[in-house]
Amino acid sequence: MTDTITLDDFARIDIRVGTVTRAEPFPEARKPAIKLWVDYGPDIGIRKSSAQITAHYTPEALIGRQVLGVVNFPPRQIGPFLSEALVLGLHDDNGQVVLIAPDTPVPNGEKMC
Repeated sequence: MTDTITLDDFARIDIRVGTVTRAEPFPEARKPAIKLWVDYGPDIGIRKSSAQITAHYTPEALIGRQVLGVVNFPPRQIGPFLSEALVLGLHDDNGQVVLIAPDTPVPNGEKMC
């Protein structure tokens, strides 16, 4: 079991929906990854992210897909790439990441509630 947090703790995590506008292989990463550019709407704009999602996704298949991401973490340098958001996913039975996304399109930048 994990530590209990308060609703205020949870509210500090800014999780938004965005649309992948660009995706490229990231061969310089230590583990296989894809570089993403995600449009989180007019208030936040486009944020870059490195995601270890190569088992289920190709860069081409990600364009236009909506994803959830944490947008208020500090940027993190991953090799030559500066990741500005954390795209969210879940592990499948084999430990590979499956992206979390709305099942119906919603406006970019909409905050998770």
